[in-house]
Amino acid sequence: QVQLVESGGGLVQAGGSLRLSCAASRRTFSNYYMGWFRQAPGKEREFVAGIWSGGSTNYAGSVKGRFTISRDNTKNTVYLQLNSLKPEDTAVYYCAAANIVRATMSNPQSYDYWGQGTQVTVSS
Repeated sequence: QVQLVESGGGLVQAGGSLRLSCAASRRTFSNYYMGWFRQAPGKEREFVAGIWSGGSTNYAGSVKGRFTISRDNTKNTVYLQLNSLKPEDTAVYYCAAANIVRATMSNPQSYDYWGQGTQVTVSS
């Protein structure tokens, strides 16, 4: 079992930045594929970014060039740097862990563990 705890959300003006963190409980964290998703009210949960154990990354088109995912395996933590924020980025952001890499890592069903989420609100 892996417990994931997100932090770093908040209220920011458009154009601003935030850094989200997700701390994992397992010492085998480095073996997991980690992803960030977000869910706005009335919308489905959508993939934001993912990172392989070796550090390769993948991004949704809507955030590419603005968001950066990274991980520190020594701290069992994955980060999401959010820059140039827009009001449409407002959502609850979730981190997720997958113990194997499946065909479609942008699909929430590919993940085994989820955090509780952290709210990001971007004002115009």
